[in-house]
Amino acid sequence: MNWFSQILENWISFPYLEEYLTPVVHPWWLLKLLVLLYSPLICVLLFFWVFSFLLHIYKMMNNQQESDVNKIWEKPRKFIAQVYDIFGKIWYDYEVIGMEHLPKGPGVIIYYHAVISIDYSLLVAKLFKETQRRCLSVIDRAFCRVPGWKTYFDVLGLKDFSKAESVEILKKGHLLGISPGGGREANFSKDYNIMWGNRTGFARIALEAKVPIIPIFTQNSCETYRSIGNTRLTRWIYEKTRLLHLPVYGGFPVKLRTYIGEPIPYDPNITAAELAEKTKTAIENLRDKYQKRPGSILRALSERFDKHYKAN
Repeated sequence: MNWFSQILENWISFPYLEEYLTPVVHPWWLLKLLVLLYSPLICVLLFFWVFSFLLHIYKMMNNQQESDVNKIWEKPRKFIAQVYDIFGKIWYDYEVIGMEHLPKGPGVIIYYHAVISIDYSLLVAKLFKETQRRCLSVIDRAFCRVPGWKTYFDVLGLKDFSKAESVEILKKGHLLGISPGGGREANFSKDYNIMWGNRTGFARIALEAKVPIIPIFTQNSCETYRSIGNTRLTRWIYEKTRLLHLPVYGGFPVKLRTYIGEPIPYDPNITAAELAEKTKTAIENLRDKYQKRPGSILRALSERFDKHYKAN
């Protein structure tokens, strides 16, 4: 890696590449990346690497060390949001219903995690583009170890935030996105079944920060990508390592429509477990109201061109 950095440094007189190319990488990620590279996700991965590399150069040229707080990043954020928004409109005819339900102040956005949470990314981009509000996001710590992605994640506010960091973000007035199901739900959920187990961390964060929870659900989110290999063995491997990502196929240009539910207000008299269950019920209600089950890729594709469906 040092040899490669020296070559690029000589080519473009840029002495900061070692910082970009040599983060601490868990060995399991090497195998995981090899699997992902031979899937339709290659375009997504390349997008992350290219943008992160360009942002890293931008950071060094402007001598910025705090990439997640400096106003110098406003223009890059707007550009990335515009790219996402255009992509969402062209490829998924993406829409958001219920934007008025988002509080003017801080709040915790809770969403169902499909195989690939492209729907949530499109929502965050549209929110920033239309209202200039940032929504920071809690992601799996394994993604933070991927070489070359750190700058991109820093600029967009993607990190494995701790409980204390999450509460601080909310107290500063930001929105914070969390998927309680995470990788387990992405890998093993069948037909939009919510898989949160006993997770109540997001509820404890909302209660400590005294902010509302905003449940959201995206119609046809499971039809964009599908995974294969959901077996007892792969589930056991995931539970033991938390690093497994099943092979993925898809990228289908289905109709995506995100529904933002009414906020669940802060209530000092409710427990974290009760609040988590209340949030789960709210998302299930959105799912049952707007999602036809079992899911169908062909139906989701046809909904983009069904005039009667669009009218409704």
